Amino acid sequence: MASERKFVTENIRRVLLKEYMMARVGRAGFGGLDVQRTPMGTRVTLITERPGLVIGRRGEAIKSLTKAIEQDFKFNNPQIEVQEVENPNLNAQIMAEKLANALERGWHFRRAGHSTVRRIMESGARGCQVIIAGKLTGARHRTEKFKEGHIKYCGQAKLNFMHQGFATAKLKPGVMGVTVQIMDPNAKLPDEIDIIPPTEAPAAAVPAQVTPASELKAEEKKAEEAVAELKKTAAPPPAEAAKVKRPRKKKEGEPGQPAAAPGATGEEKKAVRKRKKKEPAPAAQTPAPAAPTEAIVPAPVQAITEKAETKPIAEAPEKKEPEKKPETEATENKET
Repeated sequence: MASERKFVTENIRRVLLKEYMMARVGRAGFGGLDVQRTPMGTRVTLITERPGLVIGRRGEAIKSLTKAIEQDFKFNNPQIEVQEVENPNLNAQIMAEKLANALERGWHFRRAGHSTVRRIMESGARGCQVIIAGKLTGARHRTEKFKEGHIKYCGQAKLNFMHQGFATAKLKPGVMGVTVQIMDPNAKLPDEIDIIPPTEAPAAAVPAQVTPASELKAEEKKAEEAVAELKKTAAPPPAEAAKVKRPRKKKEGEPGQPAAAPGATGEEKKAVRKRKKKEPAPAAQTPAPAAPTEAIVPAPVQAITEKAETKPIAEAPEKKEPEKKPETEATENKET
């Protein structure tokens, strides 16, 4: 509990110091106060619109302020620094005090509020809001708001970019409170993204960007050719397949087919072929006994060779003639 009380008392002392400085330096345009504790003492930074009035002749005004801060508020070795505001129209506290002075001088609250907003926005603020609360038009209290631009009401963006100032205007009907909120013109919100354009490539890098496309095309052509070659090897062309399927016609004189006799006529060759088709002789059967008409029948295919084919067939007709001659001679003797 001791540490918590210490923080509370420190903050109360700083708030009281701020109110004292606002009342003491009101003519110079009070813009804010910053208190920092250092090993050498306490540094108090005072922001005003006209720092010359705060310092005074030969620094008399600032010396009296330093003495009052040390005695009344009990700060150790206070050192006051006075800074001038760059743009008073963007300082919320200064604009709140000016609006309160305008109301005290008799300005209508609507005229004063709109003129303040226009003045702030013309200075480059991203947004502003002016709230005037009190007995504006009668005995009943009410609130009037004037706003323009982009305003944040909550979140971390409000704490970082929204500057707030408060002042009071003392009038005959009562006290009127004036609150001014200004968004920093240099504020960068979380939803704002900067897109960086691509840098121009040097001249030497241009051909390097073109080569990959040509290389890809060459690789595609090679792949297509390889696929075509594989298809050719896998499936033979239709002409070759037809040649393989068709039965081969055997010519005369081949080892698989017996050759005809050299002296045989065309009719005898046809008879031999017909007999082959009708009565094929199996390999296991033995040949039938020799007869005058059956002497032309060739031997089985397995036992025939090229040398043995011609000899028996050529000798067969020579054996027929001597067998027929005795028959003809016998018939002639009978007739005689």
